[in-house]
Amino acid sequence: MSRPHTIRLTMAQALVRYLAAQRIEIDGRRERLFEGCFAIFGHGNVAGMGEALYAEREAFPTYRAHNEQGMTHAAIAFAKQHRRRRMMACTTSIGPGALNMVTAAGLAHANRLPVLLLPGDTFATRKPDPVLQQVEHYGAPSTTVNDAFVPVSRYFDRITRPEQLLSSLPAAIDTLLDPVDCGPATLALPQDVQAEAYDFPAAFFDERVHRIRRPGLDEAELAAALDTLKRAERPLLIAGGGVLYSADACDRLAAFAERHGIPVAETQAGKGSLRADHPNNVGAIGVTGSTAANALAEQADVVIALGTRLQDFTTGSRALYMDHGPTLLGINVARFDAAKHGGQSLVGDAGVALEALEAGLADWQADAGWQDKLADERRDWLAIVERVTADDGAACPADSQVLGAVNRAAGENGTVVCAAGGLPGELHKLYQTTGPGSYHVEYGFSCMGYEIAGGMGVKMAAPERDVYVTVGDGSYLMLNSELATSVMLGHKLIVVLLDNRGYGCIHRLQGATVGVEFNNLFEGCNTAPDGAPEIDFAAHAKALGCEAEWVDGIGGLEAALDRAKAADKTYLIALKTDADKATAEGGTWWDVPVAEVSSREAVTERRAGYDNNKQRQR
Repeated sequence: MSRPHTIRLTMAQALVRYLAAQRIEIDGRRERLFEGCFAIFGHGNVAGMGEALYAEREAFPTYRAHNEQGMTHAAIAFAKQHRRRRMMACTTSIGPGALNMVTAAGLAHANRLPVLLLPGDTFATRKPDPVLQQVEHYGAPSTTVNDAFVPVSRYFDRITRPEQLLSSLPAAIDTLLDPVDCGPATLALPQDVQAEAYDFPAAFFDERVHRIRRPGLDEAELAAALDTLKRAERPLLIAGGGVLYSADACDRLAAFAERHGIPVAETQAGKGSLRADHPNNVGAIGVTGSTAANALAEQADVVIALGTRLQDFTTGSRALYMDHGPTLLGINVARFDAAKHGGQSLVGDAGVALEALEAGLADWQADAGWQDKLADERRDWLAIVERVTADDGAACPADSQVLGAVNRAAGENGTVVCAAGGLPGELHKLYQTTGPGSYHVEYGFSCMGYEIAGGMGVKMAAPERDVYVTVGDGSYLMLNSELATSVMLGHKLIVVLLDNRGYGCIHRLQGATVGVEFNNLFEGCNTAPDGAPEIDFAAHAKALGCEAEWVDGIGGLEAALDRAKAADKTYLIALKTDADKATAEGGTWWDVPVAEVSSREAVTERRAGYDNNKQRQR
């Protein structure tokens, strides 16, 4: 009996069935492209998408979360840990449920990470308008809150007819998998159209196997890049996230750097692409960089920007290595990034580029004196790392000391997760990675609240790894609800909560630019007569189903980390830390404008220093 040429399905049923049929080839294996769908149901998606997800729950699992932003962070972290090769979808109701995903969409867009967003929408027919949660625009009746996704989506469509899926769904998938355009894809789903049926071609639901494209190189650009490198004496390579997202680029980078004597610095997104114990790894670059990487950057004659978008933290706001005018060679799969800052471009996949450069450079090496400087700077920096991460017995330790304890506990099989505030800077400087997958810090969007949800997404992607979430009290209070989800789904996290009674990172930045404490630490805020509450974070985590405890100092933390590792569910460790302590060594200038006029002398003095640093910008 021949199969029917069409299948009658609702729009929502067709969407879910199509997603369930997508596969990805990874290292010769075929896996599901989508792990499943996070869903918080409401009146805008429960009847349509909810019914469709229930029908496909075996082939396409649905996971319940507690916050729409949190679940989307988890989905994004899942994709990042899989190095953009696998992903998830997220569906919400209309109105506030949809808008809660917009911040996470911005995060995915800034970090070039794939996530499929499926917010419910108002009625396409408009018959019952205005419906519950609908925002009306008198002069633009087709506008809904989902239009807020347009600037933070790489692909956006509103499905007003079921048959539009035939063209829009493949286009969304292509965007999610494209190495250049990768980012969030949003399909807004009017609730009436979700339930509307159409006779879809049966072939639309055939299994489809995807492969990530690896764009090749232009021969003229390659020849020019080789010529530039052969003339270089003091090259520095900056490894960005594009190295991790290229299939074999990490191994190629290690061999390339070692053979040619090139020091390798790392961005936040690229950290872990080269193991910290590799002799050519000089650590983090830029504002949160090591003394080694930044010293070499200030003397390099060629800077190879490999797979990085050259964010201001990476370039020291264009005043670190840009001001002395080295040749900047941008190697990136995206033309937009390869051509930044007027550099020389080599457009193509990072792994493909390294292979071609390796073949063309033959036995060329960096200057012998430069290689000696690499070794000396690296040795000196590692001594600093050892010193500032060691326990000095302080009752309120510095962030660096806490992260040192986490680093030691994590070992080869740990993954550290963080985002926003002062902790990412200390991690970037100090954390000693064990290779790809050991370091997961969201700093493209620097989004407070990503940490716990992101940790859960990492654990879903890599259940065999021990996931260590480091989070400040400020971020924890913003978004902690996915602790309960991690317990509910059995995705164990080890959460280390550093309580410095406020927003410590911005408190320090405020001191450097304004010269006062105001509205950052609890002690500098408007409060009731009794002051801000003492928050029992351990009791709160226990109320969400976790195991939890308070500890004192690094010794107490290290003992608790052993207990947490032996536990069978999410375990939170809280400790008091010093809001004023930060690693003084390393780093470089960051462009944060200081008030040009002020009644306070402290601001005037800081403005003079700011104006002086501005002169170095290229």
